[in-house]
Amino acid sequence: MTAYHRLTARFTRIATVNEAAAMLGWDAATMMPPGGGAARGDQLAVLAGLAHALLTAPETAADLAAASSSGEAWQDANLALMRHAHTRATAMPADLVEAQARANSACEKVWREARAAADFARVVPQLTEVIRLVREQAAALAPALGLSPYDALMDGFQRGIGSADVAPVFAAYETFLADALPRAEAIQAARPAPQRPAGPFAEATQEALCRHLAEAAGLEPAHARLDRSAHPFCGGTPTDVRITTRYDPEDFGRALLGVMHETGHALYERGLPAAYARLPVGEAAGMAAHESQSLLIEMQACRSDAYLSWLAPLLLERFGGDPAPYHPANLGQLWRRVGRGCIRVDADEMTYPAHIILRFRLEQALVAGELAVADLPGAWNDGLRALLGITPPDDAQGCLQDIHWYDGAVGYFPSYTLGAMAAAQLMAAARRVLPDLDAALGRGDLRPLVAWLRREVHGRGSLLGFNDLLRAATGKPLDPADFTAHLTARYLT
Repeated sequence: MTAYHRLTARFTRIATVNEAAAMLGWDAATMMPPGGGAARGDQLAVLAGLAHALLTAPETAADLAAASSSGEAWQDANLALMRHAHTRATAMPADLVEAQARANSACEKVWREARAAADFARVVPQLTEVIRLVREQAAALAPALGLSPYDALMDGFQRGIGSADVAPVFAAYETFLADALPRAEAIQAARPAPQRPAGPFAEATQEALCRHLAEAAGLEPAHARLDRSAHPFCGGTPTDVRITTRYDPEDFGRALLGVMHETGHALYERGLPAAYARLPVGEAAGMAAHESQSLLIEMQACRSDAYLSWLAPLLLERFGGDPAPYHPANLGQLWRRVGRGCIRVDADEMTYPAHIILRFRLEQALVAGELAVADLPGAWNDGLRALLGITPPDDAQGCLQDIHWYDGAVGYFPSYTLGAMAAAQLMAAARRVLPDLDAALGRGDLRPLVAWLRREVHGRGSLLGFNDLLRAATGKPLDPADFTAHLTARYLT
């Protein structure tokens, strides 16, 4: 075997270990009894340690040194990604990797209790330890990658995008929002309020409809599951995708649209290049790229007038009652309504970036040591008030609402809004290429859109970086103007 082929075998083994960890993580969020938390933390820590040991083994370094460019794009990109992963891993002491896995697992379990009780103080010791270890991680990675500590964390979620790229985009959006939000609210106020379908809506009916819509979008039941969790997510592996949601008996839209969001993630995983499965180049192009796929399906396609014209009669058939709230125009007003709310996952697409800007700034301060964990609730409330003019009534609707920091994911949040901007850019390009797209969406048919995404995004894996992927698919790197143009057309006309 050549050095490169030995590397592909080793990285395939590493990916398989990580797949096992992913399935244990899914189980912890959906099926595991509360008493299993400590053992699960140990299991995840051991798997993280095994993957880290394989990646940092002397043989890996020797083969990376011996392997050379082949002139073939996929192989060379794969080798470059292997080297990048090795650089990150060797910068991280093995004991820190395992300590983070244990601390994250322990903190996540206490976070669930703290959020239910709206008691931030309950999780302060665990979150303090998580952030301490995150800062150690950032300090270890930064010199190896030639990045700032916070950018080194961002690199783990969306390679090639740093805070200097994000900060001006977010600042420009904050300026746009200050003008656009009150205008959108005034336009809404001048119209009759939309009617909300009257519940309760049986969870079994909601779940069956969610499965139907996910399958209609192209998600094969033989390769995917739908389950319940406290925080909706998409996990698993490309051939065994696990998506979760939560059901509100008074509002079926939360689960339905949430499942379509996670279906966008799942379709991306299912469309990754099978020829490079379990290799770095065969993975998704980063979390901003991933968010672009979920938001393209949920926000751009499923909330469009065309799709709602198909969905409306189906909803009426499944749920019954007064037909007026199920009229497509009413659903459009209901599901495309801007408003200042405290909960990120329930936010409309215009105010959602404000929630991300808040988290971006706070986690930078946490990593820099400028904000103590104990002071997080006050800083959160002040920041949300400055951005949206509202204050959470309690910490469950404030700094306890997201799982991410409590699970050690710091540097991830910017990917959400970068993904929303990329989704608008990709949809604009898809409409140029697919002139009959709205007609297909009006039949509930997402296949032409998904087929285009398979060619332009999914099937390229990590061959290209985020901006190069957008350039190949749309003709230009990330252009936030496509997002603001989309919002202007949808909410300000």
